[in-house]
Amino acid sequence: MESQRNEKQRQVLMGFFKTGPGQYGEGDEFLGLKVPQTRQVVKLAERDTPLDEVPELLMSRWHEVRLCGLLMLVEKFGRWAKKRLENDETAIQKRDEIVTMYLQHAEQANNWDLVDLSAPKILGFWLLLPTQLGDKREIMDDLAASPCLWKQRMGMVCTWKTTQQGDPSWCLRYAEWHLHHPHDLMHKAVGWMLREVGKRCSMDLLQQFLEQHAHEMPRTALRYAIEQMSDDERKYWMSR
Repeated sequence: MESQRNEKQRQVLMGFFKTGPGQYGEGDEFLGLKVPQTRQVVKLAERDTPLDEVPELLMSRWHEVRLCGLLMLVEKFGRWAKKRLENDETAIQKRDEIVTMYLQHAEQANNWDLVDLSAPKILGFWLLLPTQLGDKREIMDDLAASPCLWKQRMGMVCTWKTTQQGDPSWCLRYAEWHLHHPHDLMHKAVGWMLREVGKRCSMDLLQQFLEQHAHEMPRTALRYAIEQMSDDERKYWMSR
């Protein structure tokens, strides 16, 4: 990956991911690779990379190398999450090992793209499957209660997967939890996940949530949540 460094693209990424002083990605370092390049490395190397070697990637100074490690975890988790392996004891153990590693290195997923490309396909998928790690809600609540922005976003955006499968309860729980979060990145995440509830599960359910909370929601979160509605509906909710 280092051999593919691209200085021009590196400068673009550093601006896009807000790496300047005081910005949310302050100090993050880039090689200048585009996501398809990183995915190609994952495709070539993932099967031959043992799970216990992935943390070396996750601890890298380079943003794209950390993404590579996270996408390797996504691929490994998906392999053990196939329908025929759902209740297989070995598969449960392997999935739990991957989730444990993911959570242990959660702070290394220190930008929104790293979180969004990994959390739904690891944590979100795991919420739908048998586990031996204990109370899922307790684990998720720990993420929500963390002072780390990226752990909080993980717990929010991973609900995309559960909502897609018809269970909006995780999204509604953490949308309410983070309703007064101070950071714009969480406002966007909350609104995005609520929009998915309306789109994938029930528009009535989304409207019930808005009836209760629209008056106190950050406007960015509200705008994201109502994007699928008609012009008149959007104007109504924004006026609330």
